[in-house]
Amino acid sequence: MRRAVWILVLAAPVIVAAALLVNGSGSLEASAQQGSNSEVKIDNFSFGPATLTVTPGTTVTWTNRDDIPHTVVSDDKTFKSKVLDTDEKFSFTFTKPGTYAYFCSLHPKMTGKVIVQ
Repeated sequence: MRRAVWILVLAAPVIVAAALLVNGSGSLEASAQQGSNSEVKIDNFSFGPATLTVTPGTTVTWTNRDDIPHTVVSDDKTFKSKVLDTDEKFSFTFTKPGTYAYFCSLHPKMTGKVIVQ
């Protein structure tokens, strides 16, 4: 009996953490990160996650996992990477709240968004 109780007590934080990651529709979404680091992967001609919500002070790092070059350029030119070859990275620290739309200048249909709040 005691063993079962301890297993439940030890598993409870994991269950709660998993529940917090799932939104009302049952799907996972990128949620706000506290002034830390967040990652966006570039793969198969897309940014993932396409929308990322972070807090001011967060550094976002884009990593090109595709086998062709890509860039990361904000619509308002707040940030702009060099051409990133496979496994190369670009980082930018977001200090001000706002919505930052971005795209790949080599493949303009590739778009993403960082929301800072």
